[in-house]
Amino acid sequence: MSANCTEAPGTIPSDAGVAGIGVLLSFIVTAAISLVISASLIFQETRRSTSQKLSTLRRKLLNSYSDQQILTGIGIQSVGLAKTSSMVPYHFFLVWMLSLLSMAVHNATLLALARDFRRDWVLRWMRQILMLANLVLSCVYGVYILRGVQRGLSDETFPITCVWQDSTPNGPAPSNEGISFAGTIAVVAGNVVIFALATWYLHARTRRLYTVFQIVGLLLMAAFSVGATVRVAYLADAFSGKAPVPLADDGEREWSFGQLLSVGMLLLPLVSTVEILRGEIKCAPPVAADQYDSDDKGQLLGVEEQELRTNNGGRGTGTADFQPNPFWGSQTNLFRK
Repeated sequence: MSANCTEAPGTIPSDAGVAGIGVLLSFIVTAAISLVISASLIFQETRRSTSQKLSTLRRKLLNSYSDQQILTGIGIQSVGLAKTSSMVPYHFFLVWMLSLLSMAVHNATLLALARDFRRDWVLRWMRQILMLANLVLSCVYGVYILRGVQRGLSDETFPITCVWQDSTPNGPAPSNEGISFAGTIAVVAGNVVIFALATWYLHARTRRLYTVFQIVGLLLMAAFSVGATVRVAYLADAFSGKAPVPLADDGEREWSFGQLLSVGMLLLPLVSTVEILRGEIKCAPPVAADQYDSDDKGQLLGVEEQELRTNNGGRGTGTADFQPNPFWGSQTNLFRK
């Protein structure tokens, strides 16, 4: 369906699929739970207590919530791009904020569970691919938002694709145009920098300044999450009831089945936790940081250390705290076997 970019409609229909109260709450609650668990794991790790075991259940729960958040973030961004001919900048901006929230949660999880991912090259590169997909989609959204700010269409009822049409009349310049433009550029550039740092952190062999990087990174991701949450709460009709564009109905504030389902999905990771407690799923405890230099024989995610050494062609010695992929790299060098 082609978009009408010459005459703005007086009102627009609500879009509960991307801005409904259940969808927004599921993102916000998941982010809060994940950040709290990440902080608790990082704090426990920095204590360096040899008598204290890291919690397997919390790590499993955090991994599940993080996977759910980043996959949902990628999915909702894909839906938004597929609906550019009908989605207005207001909804498009909310989707972008939710994607930033999911990215912050995933990066915070990476800070807490990076050692687990390093010990399995499949998990490590799966995370890398998801991070890249989320970054590319987020940057595309940032470009659309920048164009909308430039043409004064951020609070108009034209579809978001109209920001590229010369036939679309420019809207009035907002009073905070300079701040919005500079802030959007800063967010996009910050996402690229954070992605580069997260990639280095995920594949790094060194442990220098490891704790400092964890604490600073966690504080930064928490700030990102709080900022995105405040922006969503202030802007979304589901919370404030004061959307910047006239909505034809109150669908985003109603608790429909889809909204209840979004919130209900928060319970899924708890099922794995119960299964672990009941012994249905075997999940080996992680290895503490101060035990990496010893000859540990433990398991991680059901993979024995001896199997990891075998998959590495017998080249690994000591603990398998980093498993290189079978195509290039080694435990000590990223580019050479």
